[in-house]
Amino acid sequence: MSGHSKWATIKRKKEKTDAARGRAFTRLIKEITIAARHGGGDESSNPRLRTAVLAAKAANMPAANIDRAVKRGTGELPGVNYEEITYEGYGPGGVAVYMEVLTDNKNRTVAEIRHLLSKYNGALGESGSVAWIFSKKGVITIPAKNTTEDDLMMVTLDAGAEDITLEEDLFRVTTDPAKLEAVKKALEGAKIAYDSAELTREPANQVKVEGKAAESVIKLMDALEEHEDIQNVYANFDIDEKTLEAMED
Repeated sequence: MSGHSKWATIKRKKEKTDAARGRAFTRLIKEITIAARHGGGDESSNPRLRTAVLAAKAANMPAANIDRAVKRGTGELPGVNYEEITYEGYGPGGVAVYMEVLTDNKNRTVAEIRHLLSKYNGALGESGSVAWIFSKKGVITIPAKNTTEDDLMMVTLDAGAEDITLEEDLFRVTTDPAKLEAVKKALEGAKIAYDSAELTREPANQVKVEGKAAESVIKLMDALEEHEDIQNVYANFDIDEKTLEAMED
């Protein structure tokens, strides 16, 4: 689990709500639209679109919504012109924060992000200030009940997987971004069902946060996650289980 952001684990433990589902749909629609805009509407020749559509189906998004998002991206239907931007900053305790954004109003979005960071004792940084900490990786999660570690290693390592870890009831397979599709196909060929497969960013190091700083970091991450323009947010913090349990109580 070296270098893995604690936030990914914490998010899985959070209760699913209708509001969270609505935000997920909004993010997925934006991602489908921009993927189709950049790479065309054919999933077979556009890996980014294929990944986004699979994620949308896994989230039970209606097929009509997916189709409209693709057509907005290809220009067959009118739609909003989203701009892809990344923002970098710092949270409480010197935690590095990296945000991937899709917005139709850059000035509004940066002002709102700056406000959220400041509210929770953080600050917006310059471009390049923390990007070097986060490496792009492919990550596939597989329910442990679906396979054994030995079988998973045999199938995925030959296809290009870099690491396999077990986190509670999920196996987590990490790949080079270019190998994500090959590892997915290997799993499908071996009939090993996976929960999710996505490109993410892994921190090279982690900052230990405790007490009030830990609480502020979680509140900041929640606030950034809820922002409709932020597609993905990554941070290099670590919180020990004892502190987490105390916060949950």
